[in-house]
Amino acid sequence: MTVEESEFPSSIGKVARRELAVHGLTRYAQLADRSERELLDIHGVGPKAIRILREELRLRGLSFRDE
Repeated sequence: MTVEESEFPSSIGKVARRELAVHGLTRYAQLADRSERELLDIHGVGPKAIRILREELRLRGLSFRDE
């Protein structure tokens, strides 16, 4: 999948969306299999992206995996 096929909002940043896609993460359900720490270890994914994605997951009844 490519950044264009990602479900994630552009507000997380272009680099974060691209790097998540490189790691095979383009859907919210896929994020629920990862911990915040794992995502923060990905280049370009910082605290702002995590906050936005956490809220988007919550709205969908999902959450990050516990560490």
